[in-house]
Amino acid sequence: MTQNMSRVGRCIDNGPMEGFWGTMKREMYYDRKYKTKDALIKAIEDYINYYTNERVQRNLDVVTPMEFYEKKLQESA
Repeated sequence: MTQNMSRVGRCIDNGPMEGFWGTMKREMYYDRKYKTKDALIKAIEDYINYYTNERVQRNLDVVTPMEFYEKKLQESA
């Protein structure tokens, strides 16, 4: 993996991450109250695990991001 830090205003780098945060807030944050900071941190960690390992995505051939990553890794070997 290579880090890419492009110039300010390059939305192509920022777009996927903004999309993820929007999805996360819509699915696990809005309409819920977290009583402590630790409860919120745990909910975010749980959601990221769910998103990566359990939530299938249509734009990834209806597999999870981890399954898609592993498939691409095998194809490039």
